Amino acid sequence: MTASTPKVALVGAGRMGAIHGRNAAANPRLDLAYLVESRPDVASSLAAELGCRTATFAEMLADPSLAGVIVASPTSAHLDMVLAALRAGKAVFCEKPLDLELSQLRAAEAELTRAAAPPLYVAFNRRFDPHFQALKAKLASGAIGSLETLHLISHDPAPPPPSFIPTSGGLFRDFTIHDFDMACWLTEELPRDVFAWAECLVDPAIAEAGDVDTARVVLRYASGRICVISNTRRSGYGYDQRVEAYGSNGAAMAGNPRTSTVETWTVAGALATPIFGSFPARYEQSYRAELEHFADILAGAATPLTGYDASLRALLRADAAGRSVKTGAPVALGQT
Repeated sequence: MTASTPKVALVGAGRMGAIHGRNAAANPRLDLAYLVESRPDVASSLAAELGCRTATFAEMLADPSLAGVIVASPTSAHLDMVLAALRAGKAVFCEKPLDLELSQLRAAEAELTRAAAPPLYVAFNRRFDPHFQALKAKLASGAIGSLETLHLISHDPAPPPPSFIPTSGGLFRDFTIHDFDMACWLTEELPRDVFAWAECLVDPAIAEAGDVDTARVVLRYASGRICVISNTRRSGYGYDQRVEAYGSNGAAMAGNPRTSTVETWTVAGALATPIFGSFPARYEQSYRAELEHFADILAGAATPLTGYDASLRALLRADAAGRSVKTGAPVALGQT
């Protein structure tokens, strides 16, 4: 590190915190100085691995030389920590979602979008996946003509533990929220209506916790375009992440990368290696790339690709999908 390398702090040592922490520690453009974590044993272990010191949230914010904060705490704490960091003059990288409640997010809008505030970057990592970026470039080039329909497939390999469900925000806010952001990014258009069906087909414990685990969502646009989102908490074959785009002159697809390109062909048939079995492995490149984007932001070379507006729009669509499931009718979205 050099004297000009921006100092950053990581808040949270859970699954996402560990991913972002390791990427930040490995990035030569960032100086990971602090880890904030309420569990002392977890904090000391990860801090030793990352080569940083542990600190309280207040101690970390009090460092005048600290340039940025990576917020990967439990979701319920995101908004309060983001606001505190912005008030302290620190740029913020916040793991999605910014908050689970629209009312709380809207109440903080003025402060989160203040022109003089430090940069706020809400990380939707799939925008940084090289396969999806290549697909978007194809669409932008007109390779398939005018985009007409979009199909987003996002299937987990296995359901989370039931204890996760009550604090997750539910399938649409925790899971489909990525797909809502992807649909906005790929179509470059805001949907007019949302219609959703959802059931609990995977784990009865998820239904007992008040959630669903399988859904189909349809977004309809003023242009006439239609986007279909397919979600399930259990694929049975790996972490299935695909996008199919259909246009006036053809189609373009981004399929699942595999753990290896080796295939075995025999008289019994063809055998390919499996797709990735988890999101950290499937999106390893995108998680590194979104930290690189944060380094660009801290260097003044970029403005956040996704911030308050992207977070608000994705949450609006998630809430609308939930209402559609309850009413059995489409939900109009307006122009937000």
